[in-house]
Amino acid sequence: MKKRFGQMPDGTQAEEVVLQKGTLCCSILTYGGAVRTLTVPDRQGRLTDVVLGMDTLEDYRRQDKYLGALVGRYANRIGGASFVLGEKTYPLAANDGQNHLHGGLAGFDKQVWNIESCTDDTLVLTLHSPDGQEGYPGNLDVRVTYRLDENGLAIDYHAQCDQDTLCNLTNHAYFNLAGQDRPEAAMSQTLQLRARQFTEVDHASIPTGRLLPVAGTPLDFRTPKALGLDSHHPLLAPQGGLDHNFVLDPGAGPAARLVCNETGRVLSVYTDRPGIQVYTANSLCVRGKGGVAYGKRSGVCLETQFFPDAPNHPDWPSSLIRAGETAESTTEFVWETCRP
Repeated sequence: MKKRFGQMPDGTQAEEVVLQKGTLCCSILTYGGAVRTLTVPDRQGRLTDVVLGMDTLEDYRRQDKYLGALVGRYANRIGGASFVLGEKTYPLAANDGQNHLHGGLAGFDKQVWNIESCTDDTLVLTLHSPDGQEGYPGNLDVRVTYRLDENGLAIDYHAQCDQDTLCNLTNHAYFNLAGQDRPEAAMSQTLQLRARQFTEVDHASIPTGRLLPVAGTPLDFRTPKALGLDSHHPLLAPQGGLDHNFVLDPGAGPAARLVCNETGRVLSVYTDRPGIQVYTANSLCVRGKGGVAYGKRSGVCLETQFFPDAPNHPDWPSSLIRAGETAESTTEFVWETCRP
């Protein structure tokens, strides 16, 4: 089901598409390709919306926290707002201090995507990013498919360019499995990660190049623990909490497992990407759906990705797309419930 969600200043219409499969329901906006709602059952079968979002298009356009959005061309940070490709330096917008963040001043989160096709449980969105947009080389064509089934939501990413370029796409949904209207409960969620290492960062969240062990640090989520960590710890203080990329261990199984013991909701995240950014909404301060005040630590983002600043670390997994090649990736958000 499609419905009008608002109008951009240039007259472009933004739409909201509702997908339904079994008890699961989600709505996606063409503005930013954002997941606006995701309704899942608790252990008693009660349905609740578990992602943070906004009520109007103007609310989305005013906020700068990427709520639910598709992020690109390059998710996360690029240090010094530039990279070298083919012996040429490409300057980018410095929209995070001296660094580049989430695609720049008008990244994919701020654009209206096109609907290629839509069924009851599947939505295909496309976007064309012209050569030079936000400083990136090449005409890039992106297709993102949202697929809802009885177990969860999958996101398929496809990208192709006519020049060598960088592309690192992710979704920036904020999850609160207690319900989007329960911000006080968000940090009681427990998290488990399939990660023995993280990328060390400086005070501006730019990687130093070192991959450090999580063992003996607050970043050790190899066994489940609550998200509400002491933000004064030296590893967390510069970011005000969790805002770190974890290096996923090889092998099968979920990259992340988020649990709300109160409701019994369990979210498992599967991905073919090498990293996952865990962000506990450390600077969030907006009025969300139904007038709910989303403050600091009202949710958690689980952003599957290439490592931040990877273009400036040639020994790390590369986000390079060669001209004419197609880059593909899939992330799955799988739901279940657990007993008390």
